Parts: sequence; structure tokens; C-alpha cells
Amino acid sequence: MRVIAQAACELLEKGESFVLATIVSHTGSTPRTSGSKMVVTAGGEGVGTIGGGMLEAGAMSKAAELIQLGHSAILAFDLNHDTVDTMEMICGGRAEVLLDCVLPTEMNRIVFDRWRRMLDTSQMGSLLTIAMGSHRKIGAIVHGLVTTDGEVVGDIPLSAQSRKRVLTAAANASAVQSMVFDGAFVMVEPTRSPCTAHLFGAGHVAQSTAAMAAMVGFRVSVCDDRQEFASRERFPEAHQIRVLENFAQAFAGLAIGREDFVVILTRGHLHDKTVLAQALKTEAGYIGMIGSRKKRDAIYAALLKEGFDPADIDRVHSPIGLAIGAETPEEIAVSILAELISVRAGPKF
Repeated sequence: MRVIAQAACELLEKGESFVLATIVSHTGSTPRTSGSKMVVTAGGEGVGTIGGGMLEAGAMSKAAELIQLGHSAILAFDLNHDTVDTMEMICGGRAEVLLDCVLPTEMNRIVFDRWRRMLDTSQMGSLLTIAMGSHRKIGAIVHGLVTTDGEVVGDIPLSAQSRKRVLTAAANASAVQSMVFDGAFVMVEPTRSPCTAHLFGAGHVAQSTAAMAAMVGFRVSVCDDRQEFASRERFPEAHQIRVLENFAQAFAGLAIGREDFVVILTRGHLHDKTVLAQALKTEAGYIGMIGSRKKRDAIYAALLKEGFDPADIDRVHSPIGLAIGAETPEEIAVSILAELISVRAGPKF
């Protein structure tokens, strides 16, 4: 989403209109879920994806037409089996895509710049997209932001009662929500990246894991006690890089919650044990540790002697990753990301 926000800000700064295409509803099996976005420029270029195939091609084609007119619309795609075969896709279902023509107004520049900065810093809040009219005929669309401390950026052209409902939803949103009012359709989208992958260790496996994690939408934090390893040159995709004095203070200054993933990839089992002991005292939704079963069992035994109980140990995914026969750092990273994606898509998140 950070890439989408950055592209939007750059276009607005250049005074260019664009279409922000967003999946606003989906049923059955579709390429992407609600909230998936892409930017379509006046020149027909796309940034991001809403699933590829003819669904995306149709949205992009219509977007180019809407930019010329300065209009917005909602397109419905019925991906039934006959359509899917024609599209050379493997999904079936129904999706609605909001094609929001964003004009380079001063207010849009303010809202989208603030949205980008909130995403960059994982600041909690919600992006509001308020489409006047109905699904059949979308009129003017305005954008706004609501922060957790109640600050409102932009306009909310709704009645007092409807505005109150939107602000309440925005303050508590943990996932994309759609709200329908008399004469308006509202999307509420949390600004904080829902899942951060905290990588402890900055070796070869961590390099590949960080790159792939960022590619599939995780916010990535990397830390190590070696400055030459935990560097921007080695981890250009990471959102945060931390150089530790030692792994005994690995979680200092971190607020780890249920939406966070702890990935332990240090260079030795003593460091792994040190990090794991700290991780088990957090509310992390996922804890994974690299290594052989023999090393894992030795670490588990030591932690049990130190006062941890079997329920703590049951939280740990180790050896980390899905069993796909991975051997190289890149293959191991694939297996790790496959497991992280599976957990992220599950009921916890």
C-alpha cells in the first residue's frame, strides 16, 4: 500500500489526475480481496494490482476513459466458470471495483500526503473514501483521514448521524469496511500495515526473507548485533533496521502485538534461545525459529527448565517454514514466507 500512496502523491504533485481502483466487495473465489488497490495513470500505466487478468485489464481500460471525463464509477465483474475460462484465470466469483478519479486538488494533495506518511510510520488511523450517489451512479468522491486521537483531515459531507457512525467505525477499524448511507457509499480502510515481520538476524536467509516479505505486503523490521550486516545496503526493502548491542535487548523499544510476526534467524542457537525467550513474553501472533529439530529440542528443554511451560512452547513454529525440501537461502525464504502468508490469511488476522 505504501507504493500506491507514493505513486498517488507523485502524480498529485505533478498536477495529474489518476484513477484509484479498489476492490470494494467480493464473493466466492476472486484474484484479490476487498481493499486491494492499484493506481491507473492518464497514460494507461498501472501501479499495484487488483488481481491481473481481464478483470484488471477491464478496470484499466475503463479508468482511462473516466480520467478524460473526470468521472468515477463502480464496475461489477462476474467471474463465473465460463468467464474464467475465457479470461484464462483460475478464480470464480464476483467482484466490484470502485474506479475513483482523483483530481489534483489541494485537499487531495493534503490527504494523500498524510496517508502516505501514516503508512510509512505505521500510524493508526483510517482512510475514508466517500462516494456520493449510489452503486448505479457514482457522483463526487471525497477523501479524508481520521487519526486515533480523533483528528479529521479532509471533508466528511454526511449528516451528523452518519458522520458519527463513520468516525466510530474509523476509530475501531482493523480491516476494510464498507458502509452505505442514503445518498452515499463509504469505505473505511485502516492506515496501519496490519502485519510486521520482525527478523532477528541479518544473514543470507534473512536477506531473501526480507525481500520476499516486503514483496507480499509485510512491513519488515530487521535487527542484528553486527552493524556490517544490519545495513541499508543489504536490506533496501526493510522499513526498519536496528543495530543491537546484543540480543539480550532484542525487543527493547518494540511494542509487539498479535498482528506481529517474530522470525528468528540468528547465527547461533544461543542467540536463538535468547531471542525466543523474549518473544514468548510478548503477544506476537506468530513466532518462528530456524534450525534443526535437534537444536530446537535442546532450546525447548532449556526454556522449560527456566520456567516456561508447554503452552509457551506450543506457540513456536520450528523448524520455521513449510516442508518443501528447501536448501538454499532463497528456497528457505520461500518456505518461510509460505508459512507466514498461511498464518496471515488465517482466522487470527
